Amino acid sequence: MAPDVRAIVHGVLGSHGDETILDYIVGVLEDEHYEHGDGGQDTYEHLGPILVDSGCCANDDEAREACRQLAARLEAGEAEAAPPAGAFGKALASGPVLLADADTRQLLTQQLKSGRDLIQTPFGNLPQISEKDRQKLEKARVKEEAAARAAFEAHQKQAAAATKGKKPTIQRNAGGGGPRDIHLENFCVSNGGRELVVDASVSLAVGRRYGLIGRNGTGKTTFLRALSSREIPGLPPSCQVLHVEQEVVGDDTPVLQVVLECDTERSELLAEEAQLMEALGLDKRSTPAAGEATAGEAADGVAALSLEQQQQQQQQQQQQPVGADKQQQQTAAADKQQAAAAAPAAGAAVSAKEAALSARLQQVWKRLVEIDADGAESRAAAILAGLSFEPGDMARPTRTFSGGWRMRVSLARALFVEPDLLLLDEPTNHLDLHAVLWLEQYLCRWPKTLLVVSHAREFLNAVCTDVLHLHSRSIATYRGNYDVFVKTAEERLRNATKAAEAQAAKRAHVQAFIDKFRYNAKRASLVQSRIKALERMAEVQVTEKDPEYVFNFPEPQLAGLSPPILGFHDVDFNYPGGPTLFRALNFGLDLESRAAIVGPNGIGKSTLLGLISGALEPVKGHITRNPKVRMATFSQHHVDGMDLALNALQVMLRSYPDLKEQEARQHLGSFGVSGPLALQPLYTLSGGQKSRVAFAKLTFTKPHILLLDEPSNHLDIDAVDALIEGLALFKGGVLMVSHDQYLIESTVDELWCCEGGQVVPFHGTFDDYKKRLRGLAKH
Repeated sequence: MAPDVRAIVHGVLGSHGDETILDYIVGVLEDEHYEHGDGGQDTYEHLGPILVDSGCCANDDEAREACRQLAARLEAGEAEAAPPAGAFGKALASGPVLLADADTRQLLTQQLKSGRDLIQTPFGNLPQISEKDRQKLEKARVKEEAAARAAFEAHQKQAAAATKGKKPTIQRNAGGGGPRDIHLENFCVSNGGRELVVDASVSLAVGRRYGLIGRNGTGKTTFLRALSSREIPGLPPSCQVLHVEQEVVGDDTPVLQVVLECDTERSELLAEEAQLMEALGLDKRSTPAAGEATAGEAADGVAALSLEQQQQQQQQQQQQPVGADKQQQQTAAADKQQAAAAAPAAGAAVSAKEAALSARLQQVWKRLVEIDADGAESRAAAILAGLSFEPGDMARPTRTFSGGWRMRVSLARALFVEPDLLLLDEPTNHLDLHAVLWLEQYLCRWPKTLLVVSHAREFLNAVCTDVLHLHSRSIATYRGNYDVFVKTAEERLRNATKAAEAQAAKRAHVQAFIDKFRYNAKRASLVQSRIKALERMAEVQVTEKDPEYVFNFPEPQLAGLSPPILGFHDVDFNYPGGPTLFRALNFGLDLESRAAIVGPNGIGKSTLLGLISGALEPVKGHITRNPKVRMATFSQHHVDGMDLALNALQVMLRSYPDLKEQEARQHLGSFGVSGPLALQPLYTLSGGQKSRVAFAKLTFTKPHILLLDEPSNHLDIDAVDALIEGLALFKGGVLMVSHDQYLIESTVDELWCCEGGQVVPFHGTFDDYKKRLRGLAKH
């Protein structure tokens, strides 16, 4: 039999409290989703502040004891008589508490996080609140949201100012010396008042490639920003640091030109060359190419052309005007005499000016040869081609490309500039597998220092020579790639645990001796020496293990859902005015499907997911779907589409208006978004944390099929492991677009190759597919 909640509330709190407050408390405790376990802790979190501020309890201790008694009696189902006054403190307040009182309204607003939560509380209706109070609470909610929006906009401006920097440029060390090792000692990194790194020391050597790993939210990106902005002391003044963080601006500049403009010295020299040649009357087509001629040949060419020009000018000076009458002849003769008298001085001035221009042109050509100016265009084009830009794409304005492709241009600029310290944050997120394989090979030849954040194990294994592990506000360095790091870290943890256990046993033994002979005069000196030895004994530090991540996908309701689930029948598709992306597609999906779609960017993989989900319709053929099937599509667009001024709980409640707060919290918790994290504005979360919120939002409907477009982007390595485990336990179908080898090999049974307007099974492993791509690249 269910307990009489009202009787229990009156039994614990007495009848002295205001009935409106008591009715509210009863409504909270009667809610079907309310949990009162953990010794009344949940009850205290919901009701503690209101009990104190309404006068039902004198302080927090009394409120905590009252909540403990409420929880215990609700669990036991007993409605005991009212305790005597002062059972857990002084007598309860007897004065009335008006709900319309300003302080009480503020209390309720704070207790339930916002006015909206109070109006649509999951703990039952509150008919006692007057319409006037509802309006005031609505105004408070609007004011609260406006403040949150203002804070978000201020954050956006600050972030834009932090990432907005000058165009990266090639810096050449004319004085010699080249790049040097970097030693950062005892530095701290914080963000928004929260310390992320404390008293850490890191050394970065020239020619080494470091992978920076750590949980989402530990401060990896903040650390990179602190390095690029030189907030961390220890960076050599001559060290050029470049952080690839923001896509290039979309304007009318061709892609290839955007990359070439980073070599400002080359651009300035070419512009000066054009001006000098125009001043000297030289035709660029007749001059030696700066990249093909040696410095001596360039100088000889200038001298030869200058001599030829002087001869032409002398011939022009020798031509005399011809007049018909005598007066004109006399005038011409006088002019000739004057010109002849002035000729030596003018000729000397012209010759000196031309000589200076010619000398400067020789210097310009020599420098162009030294910096390989003619080779710059081919080098930039090779980098862009490696990042999957076709020759025609390189001539297109940047405004015609999506944000992901403009991010590739930003990466190409950084590789072209070749800074002393290159900082990359998840560089593979915007790349297809073809470009990832090329980037791996390119970075393996990186001559300077590289620091890269990535969740892709295969990428880290292929590129990195060292690993930096950001954990517990410290940074530890490991030699070797990611797989070596895992083995070494596990070995360190085992050794540290053994050392800590041995030390604990030794301390216990020493302490036992001290306790036994503390009052023995004969052993006093021995006891004192043991005490000093105990004080000198340094405690062995054992690295705490991170808590386990969770991705618990809700189990779909399969009752009444029978095949066929989904089928494509001779489907053609193209966007209006665009080329045909797919022709005569025939395939199906069911609840047992576990497949990954692979292929280059732009081939139509995301479009295919849109056709499957119903977001797009075929231009020919038809798609059959079971009317009862539910699908959920995850993509970066869903992450970017969330209102970042809201917190995760608000996102859920706004997406599903009938959802109770406790249900929303439980569902968010199934994706690792719980506690304070669920109440932080989304803009304060890391990319991986926002992705988990998006997963929670999209899967609340208990979908039968998950359509995942690059689901591992922005997740840290541990979160990818949790995603893999969650997908393994999911009872429905999975179709994903991904280039993450570890994720694909751990979750799917089939590879579907998207190419030539078709979707065909690939018969082989992911390694086989990579070998095929490498073979195609060679040809």
